[in-house]
Amino acid sequence: MSKTTLLCGFATALLMIGSAAMAQTAAAPAPKSTAPKKANIDQEIKLLRQDVRSEKSRTMLDALQLNADQTAKFTPIYHSFQTDLGKLNDLREANIREYAKNYDSMTDTKADELVNQAITYYKKRTDLIASYYDKIRGSLGTGVAARFVQVEAMLDNIIDLQIQSNLPLITTPTSG
Repeated sequence: MSKTTLLCGFATALLMIGSAAMAQTAAAPAPKSTAPKKANIDQEIKLLRQDVRSEKSRTMLDALQLNADQTAKFTPIYHSFQTDLGKLNDLREANIREYAKNYDSMTDTKADELVNQAITYYKKRTDLIASYYDKIRGSLGTGVAARFVQVEAMLDNIIDLQIQSNLPLITTPTSG
């Protein structure tokens, strides 16, 4: 599989996240038969990530069913969370791009590096959610904070599944 094909697959996976992760029924656009230029893919990914953040915010607020006072307290905390999560997702995107770049010549060493970077990402994401649970609990109480964690976990699981199901399994010289 070529780097361009893998990168297009990644872009397609992200495009699918925009609809599937937010429980919309619209299908993701199919990749074009000609490979898009890297700048176009980068722009599509940037716009899609903005859209996913916006959709996640709406979904989160709908699920939490907050009153006006609670919404006023929650919104700035959640905006800060989304900013911090966006920085973490930059690491995830870079790791996937590195995977795409090395896919055709993957070594055991590179595979190990990529897997460890992914594990680090998941640990940091869990720590981030835990820290915002504490912030939300302090401002809005345990019930709202617990629902935040539940909804965030559900959305993250959907997004993770969409990304992982659209990336080819890793192969190395020793994995056959």
